[in-house]
Amino acid sequence: MAGPTSGGAAGTSAAVAGGRYKWVVLANTTAAVFMSALDGSIVLIALPPIFLGIDLDPLAPGNVSYLLWMIMGYRLVQAVLVVPLGRLGDIFGRVRIYNAGFVVFTVASILLSFDPFRGGAAAMWLIGWRVLQALGGSMLAANSAAILTDVFPADQRGLALGINQVAALAGQFIGLVAGGVLAVWDWRAVFWVNVPVGVFGTIWAYRRLREPPRRERPKPGRFDWWGNITFAGGLGAVLVAVTEGLQPYRGHTMGWTNPTVIALLTGGTLLLVAFVVVERRAESPMFELALFRIRAFTAGNIAGLAVSIARGGLQFVLIIWLQGIWLPLHGYDFEDTPFWAGIYLLPLTAGVLVAGPLSGFLSDRFGARGLSTYGSLVFAASFVGLMLLPVDFSYWAFGLLIAVNGIGAGMFAAPNSASIMSSVPASVRGVGSGMRATFQNAGSALSIGVFFSLMIAGLAGSLPGAFATGLAAEGVPDTVADQVGAIPPVASLFAAVLGLNPVEHLLSAAGSLDALAPEHRVAITGREFFPHLISEPFHTGLIVVFGVAAALAVIAAAASALRGAHQPHPARAVAADLPPADQPPAGQPTTPDAGSPPASLP
Repeated sequence: MAGPTSGGAAGTSAAVAGGRYKWVVLANTTAAVFMSALDGSIVLIALPPIFLGIDLDPLAPGNVSYLLWMIMGYRLVQAVLVVPLGRLGDIFGRVRIYNAGFVVFTVASILLSFDPFRGGAAAMWLIGWRVLQALGGSMLAANSAAILTDVFPADQRGLALGINQVAALAGQFIGLVAGGVLAVWDWRAVFWVNVPVGVFGTIWAYRRLREPPRRERPKPGRFDWWGNITFAGGLGAVLVAVTEGLQPYRGHTMGWTNPTVIALLTGGTLLLVAFVVVERRAESPMFELALFRIRAFTAGNIAGLAVSIARGGLQFVLIIWLQGIWLPLHGYDFEDTPFWAGIYLLPLTAGVLVAGPLSGFLSDRFGARGLSTYGSLVFAASFVGLMLLPVDFSYWAFGLLIAVNGIGAGMFAAPNSASIMSSVPASVRGVGSGMRATFQNAGSALSIGVFFSLMIAGLAGSLPGAFATGLAAEGVPDTVADQVGAIPPVASLFAAVLGLNPVEHLLSAAGSLDALAPEHRVAITGREFFPHLISEPFHTGLIVVFGVAAALAVIAAAASALRGAHQPHPARAVAADLPPADQPPAGQPTTPDAGSPPASLP
């Protein structure tokens, strides 16, 4: 016997990995990551009815922060907590932490739908329970890949992790459609939809999943408190600074000169430096820095971070492009654009769904390096193609390019994850999975700051003048036109995300709309006025954003090409405190670990 199990499981590793059990694990973890990813995007598309339902004007001064935290809070918590929760999985049992995540996520989903407040208090209720929901999602994400790696042999691991990764990517984009459909019925439905899945998944997980016998275990009860504190504080401070930096400050279009933002960035950076020092001396470190001595692990995480930044911002940019400009120009009312934006983005989801499982299957036979490298290059080429499109594009060209983008993302995701997880020693797969998820989640959170900053910078120079000139031409008094033109560009971007016509909204609030002649009122409140105003400034920012995304994808391709030979890397010693994964600790008999490849050097 390889060692004691938790949860009463018995048998060898081979027995655990064999038969139908591994497919039960795959089905349950795939449902979990799909649910967690779905919730991240379903709220994004449902923000207009949510804010209407809680009687909160999203474009009123000061309310932009509620919008940012509804979007960013979930991502920030996941970025900070996945590594500590992966470490807890290594210590106390990956299945145990994973199952508890199902419970936390489901309870938070129920509480979110029972918001008893109105206005800002209601928004804070939602933001607070979204944080708890993100905690549950982090418990699932931190351990799902490690559980899969435990039970699947090396020659099937790429397929299993590929299906899991595709479920996460598909959840992000299917959430856009589901949010549009459910929000038409009731804004609370976007939270209800998780409840039956969560309840069923929780019961299923507790009844069927079990801890596999592991030959190596960290000493029970060991937890790197100082490492966790410095890491959570440092990364949290940086991501909070990014969120606050997007908001206007004392006449500036963004808040990067805000002393609070500067202090958070400085303090967060110092804490992350302290974290590295702490981890180098810790007996049982949270972040196994020794893993970075494995070439496949390091290259895979660098590539994953670059792709995550590029992909994370893409979703928002495409939504703004469709909802704020293209759909209104093609006859869609602003209130209908969130739903139709999700529909028109379906080729992107289709590309991921087709390429992801296939690339995972092929990576088991031909290795991760070629597929992930070429996938990154396909991903980069799609951004170049999007840069060449006019703002008012022909849909067939747009649909083809976003499908190619999805294919590139799918080609990259599964082989990259399989390569990372196959290179990690079995005793620290939980923390290795958490480190992988941290790079991805941090990249996704940072992408919003990076791409919104680039877009706002592109809009700031020309949008105010375009607003003032366009409104004055329609008979709006100069003082009112200048006032509307002075609204922060971030407000215009969020208006597009929310499917609002900000010109009509702001002029109505100022009481100036009724004073205009009927023909001017119709022009200003029509579908084409705002899109025409924003088109040229938006396209300038669009070129910068897609150019940066293409460069990031090329960096990911270079890192992927340098990951080494296609044979999965061994779970071998990378430091004195990490025992070889292909050997049991002293005093235990040797039992083959299903899924562990033979030892070889990177």
